[in-house]
Amino acid sequence: MKLGIVGLPNVGKSTLFNSITKAGAESANYPFCTIDPNVGVVAVPDKRLDVLAKMNKSQKIVPAVIEFVDIAGLVKGASKGEGLGNQFLSHIREVDAIVHVVRCFEDANIIHVEGTVDPVRDIETINLELIFADLEVIERRIAKGSKGMKNEALQKELNLLNRIKDTLESGKLASEVKPEDEDEEALLASFQLLTSKPVIFAANVKDDELADDGAANPFVSKVREYAAKQGSEVFVVCAQIEEEISELEDDEKKEFLEALGIETSGLDKLIAASYKLLGLISYLTSGEKETRAWTIKKGTKAPGAAGKIHSDFERGFIRAEVVSYDNLVACGSFAAAKEKGLIRSEGKEYVVQDGDVVEFRFNV
Repeated sequence: MKLGIVGLPNVGKSTLFNSITKAGAESANYPFCTIDPNVGVVAVPDKRLDVLAKMNKSQKIVPAVIEFVDIAGLVKGASKGEGLGNQFLSHIREVDAIVHVVRCFEDANIIHVEGTVDPVRDIETINLELIFADLEVIERRIAKGSKGMKNEALQKELNLLNRIKDTLESGKLASEVKPEDEDEEALLASFQLLTSKPVIFAANVKDDELADDGAANPFVSKVREYAAKQGSEVFVVCAQIEEEISELEDDEKKEFLEALGIETSGLDKLIAASYKLLGLISYLTSGEKETRAWTIKKGTKAPGAAGKIHSDFERGFIRAEVVSYDNLVACGSFAAAKEKGLIRSEGKEYVVQDGDVVEFRFNV
């Protein structure tokens, strides 16, 4: 999974990126300190892996990972060359979802490019730049398609492009365009439009507002209202606190969070929101060599899940030996679970569930 972190300058974007990836992207109180996109890879915390690895004396643990791309701060007019222009666009087009960091705190010591704090205005400023950028892409495709030989497939594409163009020109996002069939769905995905990507809003608050999850913060309420209309996810975070806990060991981190009256870190909230928004789950494999988590879309059938490991597994799929994590741990071993008849043999139509511990049988 690849997530792009965007936001206006000085909203806490690079501070958040630094803390969750420990990649050390430069962070300073002035716009455009992050000129080139910074990339950091983060392991997805999953306590189930430690339990299985201990049970099977695995040599190594391989967690699922998320790749974060920190994009240079955007300003009004970025699509027309203001600030850093649209250097960021090619990097965002490749991500699965956008994490939009929004400033929800007042601080006279940290300048705001617009002079005041207004999260909805800030969101719409960036949305407008993304709309302009998408319009440019769509208009180029329409011009190219109009010159080509007319056939049914091309006409179908042009019809979709014109619907998207009308939507964008009315100030709406491409995500509001509903594909009429699977062909249009595939086409829309192939365009890699910025405004068609799922969005997670990170409401950046002061540390004393974390305990109640920003419930008393009027800025956070506005972000939640806006996100609800879009079908987006929201999580409340304090980038400054994330930066502090990123330097702590796990035990110290737990104590620090408890002292603040919160249970989970911003990274954990972000991962949960990402999985929920993108409809993702993890299944597990475990043996002497390694214990590993594999991320798949909810609803994936056994052969597709097997293909995550290797294309040969999908191509030559025979069956999947499956046991739920809870049942396996309760039994204490694969052998004990097998004796109790808890390991099932599933075929090609089986839909893999979160926490399934799986061994695939295949032949190529």
